[in-house]
Amino acid sequence: MAGLISGLTSGKLIDVAGKNIWLTEIGTGDPVLYLHGIPDIHGIEAEPMAFHQALARSCRLIAPAHPGCAETTDDETLETMDDVVFHYLRVLDALELDRCAIVGGGIGGWIAAEIAVRYPERVEKLALIGATGLMVPGHPIGDLFWYAQADDGVRYDGLRDLLFAGPRTETGLGMIPDAKDDIEREMLKYKVFRFVSLIGFKPPYLYNPRLRSRLDRYTNPALILSGESDSLVPRVHAEAYRDGFPDARLELIAACGNTLVAEAPEQIAELITAFLAG
Repeated sequence: MAGLISGLTSGKLIDVAGKNIWLTEIGTGDPVLYLHGIPDIHGIEAEPMAFHQALARSCRLIAPAHPGCAETTDDETLETMDDVVFHYLRVLDALELDRCAIVGGGIGGWIAAEIAVRYPERVEKLALIGATGLMVPGHPIGDLFWYAQADDGVRYDGLRDLLFAGPRTETGLGMIPDAKDDIEREMLKYKVFRFVSLIGFKPPYLYNPRLRSRLDRYTNPALILSGESDSLVPRVHAEAYRDGFPDARLELIAACGNTLVAEAPEQIAELITAFLAG
C-alpha cells in the first residue's frame, strides 16, 4: 500500500515510486478512480465539488492529481500519453486496485480511455465526461491553448465559451473569472494547463490518432456523457466513443457545455451512480 506522507484538508500525499501524489479520497464502498479535467478538482478547485460529493454517496471516490497538478510531484520525464498511462498503472498498483471502475472528465476522460484500451482487464466500468482523445476527420477539438490567455488581457470569454455552455454563464464566470483570481486558484490553473500542454499541444489538439481504432479492445460497459452545447469537443466525438466501444451508451445533457461536472453535477452523478450500480 502507498505510504501516507502527510494529510492536508480533504486530501493527502502518497508515495508512488518515489514521487508524491496528491490524492483526494471521499466516500465508502466500491473504489472508483476519478481522473480530473481542467475546471475540476485539482484543476481549478482545491476541494471536492458538488459532483464529487454526490458521486461519493455511493462509492469510495479516489481522485489523484495528474503529474505536476495540485501537490503532485512534477515529472520531467513525462512526454507522451504512454508515459501518463504507465504513471497511472503505478498509482493503481500502489493503491492495490487490480480492477476498478474509472470515471474521467475532459482530458481525464482521454486518459481513462487510454488505460481501458491498453489494459482492459483492469477497468470494470468506464464513464467518460466530455472526453477529448479522438481524431474525427473534419471535426477537430477546439483550440484550448489559444484561449488560455485572456482575450484582451482581462476577459476569458473565449476560454469559457469552449469549456462551458457560453462565454458568460454563471458557472463559467465563477470558475474562470475575468482578470486575476486568487493566487491559489491561479497556480492550480497554471499547473493543469501545463500538464495538458505536455501531451495535448500539437495541432490539431488533444487527441491520439490511434485511439479510435483501439476502442474495440475494451469490451466492458462504458457510459459516454456529452453536453449538447459543447464547443470544445464536437458531439461526433462522443458518438465515436459510443460506436467504438462494443458495449456503450451515450447520454446528451441539455443546456451544458464541456464541463458537466460543474454545469450539471447532480444529474451526471445520478447517471454515473446508476451506471456503476447497474
